[in-house]
Amino acid sequence: MPERPQAVLAMAAENVPYVFPPDLLALLRAHLDLDPALVAHDFTEPRARAALARAEVLVTGWGCPRLDAAALDGAPKLRAVLHAAGSVKGFTTAEVWRRGILVSSAADANALPVAEYALAMILLTGKDVFALREELRARRGFPYGTILPGLGNHGRRVGVVGASRVGRRLIELLRPHDLAVTLADPTLDAESAGRLGVPLLPLDDLLRTSDIVTLHAPETPATRRLIGARELALMPTGAVLLNTARGSLVDQDALVDEVRTGRLRAVLDVTDPEPPPAASPLFDLPGAFVTPHLAGSQGNEVARLGRVVVEEAARWAAGAALRHAVDPGTLERMA
Repeated sequence: MPERPQAVLAMAAENVPYVFPPDLLALLRAHLDLDPALVAHDFTEPRARAALARAEVLVTGWGCPRLDAAALDGAPKLRAVLHAAGSVKGFTTAEVWRRGILVSSAADANALPVAEYALAMILLTGKDVFALREELRARRGFPYGTILPGLGNHGRRVGVVGASRVGRRLIELLRPHDLAVTLADPTLDAESAGRLGVPLLPLDDLLRTSDIVTLHAPETPATRRLIGARELALMPTGAVLLNTARGSLVDQDALVDEVRTGRLRAVLDVTDPEPPPAASPLFDLPGAFVTPHLAGSQGNEVARLGRVVVEEAARWAAGAALRHAVDPGTLERMA
């Protein structure tokens, strides 16, 4: 039997049982030689330093310490980082790429629950479920058999902002429904959007013509406050802004102003700051539905990320190419 590559877990220790439940942990250890009792959360800690000195592979997740020059100097044999989460921007540095270390991410797997959340919210807001539930609770009844004008998802216009992993996955999930879907993304041309099966519009045109605008652009200097007072004013009265990307994409004060008037509604899984201050109007405005950053992998979904890493570990141990390798040249355009 060939010798397994030396590896170290580096993430928040409390997350390990969710990312690698017993069956997945056993599979991971079949491909990598690692001690599941050693989870590095501080690369300067003596046991972690000793393990890093031997490690060829780092298995990372949420809570991984930063891989700066000092950390990498202590890991001279490191050749691959397998990340059991989405974005790697929070812990990788230019030194990782300069030293030729391969990085793999489970971002594709993490995109699925976000897209599922967005799909669910699009369909629910199309039925105005949140407002009507509150009305039902207040009245303790409803006029049975009444057709409510303006409700429904047949032909409702959905504008997807950003052809990210999540944005593309959402477009796939929206396809079976009778919705009119458009896309805005300055990095795409009409031919590329055509391959996704949706019309490409300038952002302003998408905002003007969408009943629901769902944000899936990455957090970059160019996308900060992408949706501000001017952009919100373009949206039709009664439209919904859905944000599962990053809170910084939206001018939150401007959004609060619009939602307070009742002209627009908002479904927010992310805010800026996060969480909102206790006194934030978002908690009380009837047109705002706020959830605690749960669109991404949660509960039993987290093990899906671990499975991706197990499969990547098998490829690495076999000398095969990583399927989910991160291209450092695209990092600026990624979440």
